[in-house]
Amino acid sequence: MQWDTEFAVDVFPALLEGLRVTVLATLIAYAIALVLGLVWTLLRRAPNVVVRQTTRWVTEFIRSTPLIPQLFFVYFVFPDWGLTLESLTAGIITLGVHYSTYTAEVYRAGIADVPKGQWEACTALNLPRSRVWLDVILPQAVRRVIPTLGNYLIATFKDTPMLLAISVHEVLFVAFDEGAKTLKYLEPLTVAGLIFVVVSVFSSIIVRRLERRYATN
Repeated sequence: MQWDTEFAVDVFPALLEGLRVTVLATLIAYAIALVLGLVWTLLRRAPNVVVRQTTRWVTEFIRSTPLIPQLFFVYFVFPDWGLTLESLTAGIITLGVHYSTYTAEVYRAGIADVPKGQWEACTALNLPRSRVWLDVILPQAVRRVIPTLGNYLIATFKDTPMLLAISVHEVLFVAFDEGAKTLKYLEPLTVAGLIFVVVSVFSSIIVRRLERRYATN
């Protein structure tokens, strides 16, 4: 097996199109994870014990289940229940919900790290509950967990190749598809791997800069 530079150059545009799908899936799934993760966290602090415990068990179940079975369930089982999703949509939703259970724990740790005096000051000032969370607690909590949240963005990106299992045309799917046409897998898989390395390293640099700018000790 010898390296064919010309073939590597030929498949590069197709892999870039796969990268576009990968980045799209990553960003939307990550946005879902950030928002839904915060919802899980607030529900875990609800006054109703049934809500708290139900949320706890649901998030534990999702977090403890491998991503690929979740993808199969959403893509292949949901249609039997009358909900048919396009493969990319199913992949984005599943990836977002999966990682929301991790971001929920990150938010929970950030909220727990807010000094007790901040809560006491809010009580002393008799602030409405909405203002306590939106103006005092969450801004401090989020700043404290920016590095960890950034790491989960990179983790989400690196897990997008699993969407290959439900035929999402991301980078790895395109690499295998191009290789199958000529039975030459070395070049497309190598270039796909290099693409993931470059994007991951670039993302890590951005996360580190955000950490230095916004995170607090």
